[in-house]
Amino acid sequence: MFKRLFTATVLFGMAATAPPAFAANCALRDVVVERLESQFSEKLTAGGLQGSRASSSLIEVWTSTDTGTFTVIVTNPQGISCVVAAGTDWFQQELVKEPEGVNS
Repeated sequence: MFKRLFTATVLFGMAATAPPAFAANCALRDVVVERLESQFSEKLTAGGLQGSRASSSLIEVWTSTDTGTFTVIVTNPQGISCVVAAGTDWFQQELVKEPEGVNS
């Protein structure tokens, strides 16, 4: 009985604290973009849509060649952006084009 009560308490406590921690990484897109540009010198490098046309999220990768940092944000249709990944030592691989006339 004690184990069940303890487990339920721990799970409820974890669930209750998760939303504020997640919400701390989200804000209006303009606010997130301004912070990425001013504090980290990051610029929009890549992006795309995820999901269906009715409910698509915008995925963006922001990078800085000066600082080597990168940030991945997801923006919902309401304009709220959330940071889902960030890190250092960013590198970019150039795509190699096949010579014309070569079939793959």
